[in-house]
Amino acid sequence: MKLNTKVTPWLGFKNQAEEAAAFYTSLIPDSRVGKVRRNPANDEVLFVEFVLGGIPVCALNVGQDWEFTTAFSWSVACDTQEELDRIWNALCEGGKEVQCGWLEDRYGLSWQIVPAQLGQWMDDPDGERTSRVLNAVWSMVKLDIPTLQAAYEGREVT
Repeated sequence: MKLNTKVTPWLGFKNQAEEAAAFYTSLIPDSRVGKVRRNPANDEVLFVEFVLGGIPVCALNVGQDWEFTTAFSWSVACDTQEELDRIWNALCEGGKEVQCGWLEDRYGLSWQIVPAQLGQWMDDPDGERTSRVLNAVWSMVKLDIPTLQAAYEGREVT
């Protein structure tokens, strides 16, 4: 396999690498499944090369239950509440909501589904604005862009 980047994340699955790659690429823009490599001895999927949001990733079938932890997560920056809701709802199906925009999907992988504006709001030199946004984030499970925008601007949500 020839990789086009120096660093590529590999995700280990018991036997769902192809299913997971297809699922993730169906949700995230700028994503696609690439090569599916099979074991010549039994024709089972060994690993899948895919691009997730422009990042090359490999999903490996390890044949045993390896568990993901929250020490690794994907963060998806969403431009609209509709996009955030769509991705959140799909990833939560069979998974679980956590807190502050975090969730765990059906495979046990952690995700942060956040507004694309969050970085701008957190980098604002006005500490009061940043504090309002942080307090709003901490009070939510799934993030709500209009509420966070209102917190940033110092106004009540209508």
